[in-house]
Amino acid sequence: MAGSGAREVVVAGAYFADLIFRDLGGPVDRVRLGGETFAGGFEAVPGGAFTPALALHRLGHDVVWATDFGDDPFSRMVLAGARAAGLDETGFRHHERAVRSVTVVLSYPTDRAMVSFQDPVAARPLDELARTYRPRVLLLPELRYGPGVADTLRAVRDTGALVFMDCQDVPVTLATPTVRAVLEQVDVFAPNAAEALRLTGAATVDDAAALLARSAGTAVVKCGADGAVARGRGKHYTVAAAPVRVVDTTGAGDCFNAGFVHGLLTGRDLAACLETAVACGASATTAPGSTAAPDTAALAAWRTRVPPARAWPLTHTARR
Repeated sequence: MAGSGAREVVVAGAYFADLIFRDLGGPVDRVRLGGETFAGGFEAVPGGAFTPALALHRLGHDVVWATDFGDDPFSRMVLAGARAAGLDETGFRHHERAVRSVTVVLSYPTDRAMVSFQDPVAARPLDELARTYRPRVLLLPELRYGPGVADTLRAVRDTGALVFMDCQDVPVTLATPTVRAVLEQVDVFAPNAAEALRLTGAATVDDAAALLARSAGTAVVKCGADGAVARGRGKHYTVAAAPVRVVDTTGAGDCFNAGFVHGLLTGRDLAACLETAVACGASATTAPGSTAAPDTAALAAWRTRVPPARAWPLTHTARR
């Protein structure tokens, strides 16, 4: 284990306790106001930023997860899961009050709906984390924006860290003040298809990736059953999805992110990073939440199921 100041990855983000209801036995609109639906399956599993931290840990990386726990049942549940998984506790802060982060997930084979709640807690400054742990990669599970965020990320990058940022369901567009400036300080930005289209207003995922790559160093768009797209540094790749029987998609995007970061840390090129990400995301869908995040042996097997990345000219626009 590397000491303070020499870590591979810092994952900075809140835990969530995921309460997953699946096998809902009908179309998505079966769950409705005034009705009652019984799920055929239920799991309560650690989620949120726990998932990429766990996934990278399983892939053999030295991970610090910077998060906050309280004295509430949800905090205790996820903390117990982190300890059972062997995650490093260096970045944990403990509070003598409730720090509840919980998500109810209605899980269907193709997607899921979520309702979440969080108690407010002030997160540690990202530049402080970067100076303390000197990571090769800072992984952020959601798009952060607002006054001072771009300057903070610039300070993070000045320490030598690469910034990887997911999007999540953040209600902004590229026209929202500070968003473009923030993305200019992001090395890899990885929204899903719906998020990329909403952010950019583009008609296609490929157009959205092209617009995002004008700000972020590389734009990676997760397309679920349609695979993924990556665009940046003069390259444009698509990877088709791996064949899989989907049990639950909760956490698949976070495992995808971990796979991409794993590729970066092991010196892979953009195409191989995208293939590895798709493999990790596919693996994650075969069990509830983060429970099927692969280790290195499982990842090698999943890589054989992922079609090779296809290179496209930068003028290519596919209809998705």
